[in-house]
Amino acid sequence: MDTLTAHWRQGAQQAWASLAEGWNDLRRRAGGALTRFLRKDAAEGEDSAGWGLVSADLRVEDERIIVRMELPGMNREDLQIDIDGDQLSVSGEKHFEQESGDGSYRLLQCAYGSFRRDLILPHAVDAERTQARYRNGVLRIDMPRTDGDSGRRIPVRAAD
Repeated sequence: MDTLTAHWRQGAQQAWASLAEGWNDLRRRAGGALTRFLRKDAAEGEDSAGWGLVSADLRVEDERIIVRMELPGMNREDLQIDIDGDQLSVSGEKHFEQESGDGSYRLLQCAYGSFRRDLILPHAVDAERTQARYRNGVLRIDMPRTDGDSGRRIPVRAAD
């Protein structure tokens, strides 16, 4: 009996370690993509919040930085892109459209409402020459790199 208990305990510990490792990997890989969606609940007249994933890839090339975001089910008119210093912000609103008045949802996993996703850029970019395209649910932002100063050293002088 003690051997059976020891095997069961060992198996449970291995299962728990595997589960914890999987969650930690998911959190590490998708942590930045987890985005809060706020929507106005028409029936209640209040804001409700949910979480969804806004996946992004950021690629650095010699001449430019390219950001690719997956935003399925949106219209390009509902997206806003801002660059402020070293931060790229993409915000928008994904509208909920019920397909018919019949029935009720048993599973609702898609995120709807307004969102904002911020990315820190690894290099200075030329915001004036930045271009964005949205096609088939994918937003692509092409930002030319610049040699702009990312910071400045402040000399310390003696007090008078």
